[in-house]
Amino acid sequence: MLISRQTAAKPLRRAILCSLIVAMASGYSLSATARGTLRIGYQKSSTLITLLKHQGTLEQALGQDDVDITWHEFPSGLPLLEALNVGNVDISADVADTVPIFAQAAKARLTYFAEESPSPSAQAIVVRSDSAIRQLSDLRGKKVAVTKAAGTHYLLIAALNKAGLSFGDIQPAYLSPADGRAAFENNKVDAWVTWEPFLTRVQRQLPTRTLTDGVGLASYKRYYLTSTGYAQAHPGVLKRVYQQLRQAGGWIKSHPRDAAQVLGPLWGNLDADTVEAANARRSYQVEPVKADQLGEQQKIADAFFKAGLLPAPVDAKDVDIWTP
Repeated sequence: MLISRQTAAKPLRRAILCSLIVAMASGYSLSATARGTLRIGYQKSSTLITLLKHQGTLEQALGQDDVDITWHEFPSGLPLLEALNVGNVDISADVADTVPIFAQAAKARLTYFAEESPSPSAQAIVVRSDSAIRQLSDLRGKKVAVTKAAGTHYLLIAALNKAGLSFGDIQPAYLSPADGRAAFENNKVDAWVTWEPFLTRVQRQLPTRTLTDGVGLASYKRYYLTSTGYAQAHPGVLKRVYQQLRQAGGWIKSHPRDAAQVLGPLWGNLDADTVEAANARRSYQVEPVKADQLGEQQKIADAFFKAGLLPAPVDAKDVDIWTP
């Protein structure tokens, strides 16, 4: 039986067409299930994120949504939010309440997506036990180590104001926590304003005296932020992160010793007693952010502007807020 070329070509065309359909369907399937990546920026003092990173629970939770995680450590909150603003990370682990104010002043469009309730005793101004500085007013003309834009920066301003001094009455030494500790230990500065776990560590390892903590001066909330674009595009990811943060905070408070034993090696081999004491000063209570509760953020912004540390006034409520 003779088969014409045209007749013979029909099955071949059908086979090619079927192959193309299969290839297109396969390509679509691969595209639809392509894994995403969440880039998380954090600091050494970002307790809950550090815990989730160590335990792998956040990877497991986001793995259900085909999302991988990369981790990026920063020395302090300000460079962390700068990285967030330019798109180098997707979300920021907790930063002190002052840091978003500086980001707003730099015209960053950031979104709050969670907060830790106040922990005013988790930061303090310390001097050496043999220092002649006995009260806040004695800081006039003295060199004080502080991390720029950290929560302790605002605590220092508030404490000076309470003593009838201005920020211009001292000599600020803007140092990272590690460099601040070294300067304090080696008598290069007269006082150091720091936060947990650096605070409990220095109090236990060196003879110090505390001039004041934040009680009555600075409530010290810590905020979790993301870019506005990421919040709009990935609300499901933020919901997973929020849930995991709440669970981690609850676990630390209900298992303080276990948490201390886990976190100690991650915090430069701190002993468990020091870590447990440091964590006792933090609330670790993760909550939604509410616009009508940003009053202290405005106080912080106004204090920094009055001290000449912000280029222009900041409206603390001019932010985007994601809620679970």
